[in-house]
Amino acid sequence: MKNSIIVQDTNIKINQFNKDDYLSLTDIARYKDIKRSDYILQNWMRSKDTIEFLGLWERINNKNFNSIEFDGIKNQAGINSFILTPKQWINTTNAIGIISKAGRYGGTYAHKDIAFEFASWISAEFKLFLIKEFQRLKDNEIEKQQLGWDIKRTIVKMNYHIHTDAIKNNLIPPNILIEKINFIYASEADLLNIALFGLTAKQWRELNLEKKGNIRDYASVEQLVVLANLESLNAEFIKQNLSPQKRLEKLNTIAIEQLKLLLKYAQGKINE
Repeated sequence: MKNSIIVQDTNIKINQFNKDDYLSLTDIARYKDIKRSDYILQNWMRSKDTIEFLGLWERINNKNFNSIEFDGIKNQAGINSFILTPKQWINTTNAIGIISKAGRYGGTYAHKDIAFEFASWISAEFKLFLIKEFQRLKDNEIEKQQLGWDIKRTIVKMNYHIHTDAIKNNLIPPNILIEKINFIYASEADLLNIALFGLTAKQWRELNLEKKGNIRDYASVEQLVVLANLESLNAEFIKQNLSPQKRLEKLNTIAIEQLKLLLKYAQGKINE
């Protein structure tokens, strides 16, 4: 996933590595000197304070960090002849907090913790605006994810009306008592719950006494998408006069197949 933010007329690219946000140090350095960004970055990495910060971050976050090589670099830091490039730092210490990419869209990226530290060295004012813009971007992403979940939940609710109409028209005899109607609706809802979640609403509540709401409120986006499909399919199966047991078997098979497909897609194993 690629994004970018504008901070004081400077475009800062953001990329994701291992599901963490990394900001372009190359772009941040261009705020200081657009023509000598590499020099600005190397100058920052010459500082003993910088080396100690990078080493501390790696020790906390990187189990494969080469502490022996790091000690050698730290002892040299601050000497006039000391030079350290991002690639040297990465190759020597197995660092993961900084990533150097070649090519047209390459550059040096760093985990947001490190990027904010570099921005502070560039300018306290710039760092403040960088953090504010980055947070605004993350807030927008959260809103979009929530919107996507709400839309899928709405689809499920819309399909539910199709589903209940099919129950009413095909399973409920004329003049049946209201209590019996509610029982039939509940049974069909649990048929879907068992097909998709493997347990009834009551069973879920008994296992989750501390949670509010119902089993579907805690469903994943993938489960909600499949649930919407199952509701429509169950309505068709009811019209075909299939028995509850037969419908449950078919719906469970479909749920497993669709969830596997959606999860593979979410993991990037299926081409768009």
